[in-house]
Amino acid sequence: MTSTADYAVAATPIGPFTALVDADGAVLASGWTADAEGLRALIHPALRPASLRSRDALGAVTEAVAAFHDGEVEAIDRVPVRQRSGPFLLHAWDVLRTVPAGEPLTYTEFAEAAGRPAATRAAANACARNAAALFVPCHRILRIGGALGGFRWGLAAKRWLLAHEARAVAGAGAAELAGIARR
Repeated sequence: MTSTADYAVAATPIGPFTALVDADGAVLASGWTADAEGLRALIHPALRPASLRSRDALGAVTEAVAAFHDGEVEAIDRVPVRQRSGPFLLHAWDVLRTVPAGEPLTYTEFAEAAGRPAATRAAANACARNAAALFVPCHRILRIGGALGGFRWGLAAKRWLLAHEARAVAGAGAAELAGIARR
C-alpha cells in the first residue's frame, strides 16, 4: 500500500477529470469527477493510499489527459496503470487497453477477446470494476446492437467519448489520405 498518492484535477469538455497516481506515476484511479476521495475508495485495498496530496498537475498523466481531450486519443496508451484483482479482471483490463479508439466492441466481443466467450457478465463486471477510467477505456464496450450500456461517469460522458474518438480516428484517416494524395 502506498502511504500517499498524488492527484490533480483537469478541466475537460465533459467536466473535471481527476487522476490519482502512485509514487512512480502509475494511475491508481481516475474519472470525470473532482472527488479525489471518492476515487480513492475505488482502489483495491492492497493498493489504496492512506492519504492524498493535491498537485496542480501530474506530468505525463495530466499531459495525456489534455492531449486525449484535444484529439490525440492514443496519448492515454502511454500512461502506466496499476490495479489489483483476480486473474480474469487483471487480464480483462489489459485487453481493454488494446481496444482501438473508434472501434468499440460489444460485451460479447470483449468476452471473446479476453478468452472467455461465455463470460459476458464477467466482461461487463470488468468494465464496472475498472477504477482507471480513460486509461483503461471501458467506455469502448457497448451492448449488442450498439446500446451504450452503463458507465460510472454517466451515459452522456460515454456518448461524448465515443463520438470524440470516432471523430479523431476519422480525422487521422482523412489526414493520411490527404498526405497520400499530395504525393
